Amino acid sequence: IMPQPRMMLVVTGDDFGYCPRRNRGIVECFQAGGITSVSLLVNASAAKEAADLANRHNIPIGLHANLSEGIPVCQSHQQASTLTNHRGFFHGKMGFRQALERGQLSMHQVELELRAQVRLFQELTGHLPHHMDGHQHVHVLPGVREAFAKVLSDFRIPYTRVPVETGLHSCSWLPNHLRNFYEQVEKDALDSIPVFRRYGIRWPDVYLGLTTMGRNMSLSNLQRALSQAAAAGLPGSESTAPDCDKASVTAELMVHPGHPSRAQEGGCGEGPDDFSQSDDREHELKVLTHPSVLGLYRQHRVQLCSFRDL
Repeated sequence: IMPQPRMMLVVTGDDFGYCPRRNRGIVECFQAGGITSVSLLVNASAAKEAADLANRHNIPIGLHANLSEGIPVCQSHQQASTLTNHRGFFHGKMGFRQALERGQLSMHQVELELRAQVRLFQELTGHLPHHMDGHQHVHVLPGVREAFAKVLSDFRIPYTRVPVETGLHSCSWLPNHLRNFYEQVEKDALDSIPVFRRYGIRWPDVYLGLTTMGRNMSLSNLQRALSQAAAAGLPGSESTAPDCDKASVTAELMVHPGHPSRAQEGGCGEGPDDFSQSDDREHELKVLTHPSVLGLYRQHRVQLCSFRDL
């Protein structure tokens, strides 16, 4: 008899559709057992190919809602919009946050764009997403979180991501700029919880992934993150459906495997960013598919699954 798993873990490969090389690496990672789920960027250059690959290989797929990189999906935003700059592109990871802080973004336009991305996802895949998160964590930002939750509720998309990582504050080796950004993401995520609860949205008990991105992904860092997540136990939250007999922690590990994007190939309209062209993606792919990581899951009694299994 198999022992009761200590953790049910969804390993989500973000940025599916970003470019053909990313798509190929993500499929390889799924086939090798390194990931169990993907999040699709519907405005990315290889989104159609990605959706076809997910269908062909039966890869559980959700929506990676994007308000910060590339070109909007909603037709009305491709002319003049508070969400875009003078060239018609989203404001960028930090530019979006700055415009939001200055009160320059229309939340009505945010909601319209999110709805358009859900509809395009449905066109590409033939079904609604079972989970929906935010590219560069935009979904937990003030104001955006309300529009995001409303869209999930209206489309009956059951799961999202709440990026609050146990042990984040003890990672002294993180560079200051990353630490500051991650701590702000965590604060925004904590502030999102009451909103998501109000709309009946669910999320796993524990989140991992900020401290294991890119070059920071290693067997030892994954082991540390898993141990801290398991030690966190079952928080008294409403992140999952109430179940008094529940014996396993549910968790999501956010990852970014793939092969490096070639210059001028891929992206969401402006070409690939530096992270995508670096070797960091391939590094994650190699770590996630290494036998030692799969052995680590067995050692920690981690059962890999998708959101549909939670």
